[in-house]
Parts: sequence; structure tokens; C-alpha cells
Amino acid sequence: MFRCGIAYPRCRWIVPLLVLFAIIFDIIAIAATSGWVEDENAKSHYASMWEQCRGRNDNWECKSLMEYSWAEAVAALMIIGLLILIIAFIISCVALCCSLNLDLVPAIAAMLTIVVILQIIALIIYPVKFNELIFEGHYYYTWAYGFGWGATILSIGCAVIFCCLPKYEDELTGLAKTKYIYSSA
Repeated sequence: MFRCGIAYPRCRWIVPLLVLFAIIFDIIAIAATSGWVEDENAKSHYASMWEQCRGRNDNWECKSLMEYSWAEAVAALMIIGLLILIIAFIISCVALCCSLNLDLVPAIAAMLTIVVILQIIALIIYPVKFNELIFEGHYYYTWAYGFGWGATILSIGCAVIFCCLPKYEDELTGLAKTKYIYSSA
């Protein structure tokens, strides 16, 4: 006999783990020095969240992007989003892993929603303003910029899950009878 059901108590551990992955993705995006953007031709120009560099081989001339207010805003939004994400992770571990405290879950969902809003704003401002700043050639957004979007997408998913968790309190505590999706008798 084969049965397939959803083990809701496992969600108590998986959701904080997903928030941790969002934190890791955010740290990679913020700390990446290889660039968020690079030119398509000869790899003679790239820019990270912090600076832009021009040159070839070992001869690079780098200039800080922090002299532009839009770059400061992007950095501030990403860092504030990361800090709120870390706080949400700590609270989610307390609420779900240590003991089941579903009163904290809506607050975690609200924090993750704020993170999503901040990071979407930052991840849209960066390419728009960067393209206004640079007028030559075509540019590609690299893996580091993609990690920023990855953290944002994970945060969206986790916010939705945290919004839905209070409806499944009995399932999370193990008090409800297991509902099988598939059962071969």
C-alpha cells in the first residue's frame, strides 16, 4: 500500500530555511564585486552595486557609484531589506522551530512584504538609472543582479506561505488527521 500526503509539521522547518536562503542570496547580491552589469563586447566595463570599472586585463580604473544619489538609494534599500530579512528569519525560527507561536506569523509576513517592496524598488531603480548614466553599447545583467531578484522572489513566496500558515494550525501541531493526496489500496 502506498500513501502520499503532505507532512505539515515539516513546513515548520522548511519555511525558515527558505528565508535563510533569501538572506544568503541577498548577501551574495550586495557583496558581489564582480559586477551587476557588464558590457557585451570586450568586457571592458562592469559595474557592481558599489562601483563601476573600465579597462582591460589588469588595468582597471574604478570609480565609486556612491557619488550618485540613486546608487546610494539602491544600496540603502538593499541593506535595509537584508536587515529586515534577518530579523524575520530570527523571529520565524522562534515562532516555528522552538515552539509553535502562530501569533508572530502575520508579523513575519508583513516584514517579508516590506522586504519585497524595498528590494523591487531597488532592483528597478538600478537598471533604469544605470542606463541613463551610460550611453554606449549593450549591457548584460549578471548573476549577482540575478541573486538580488532570487532573494526577492524567495521573499515573495515566503510571505505568501506565512500568510497561509495560521489556517493550518492543527496540521502544523500534528493534531489533525493526515489527509492523503493519493492512496493505493
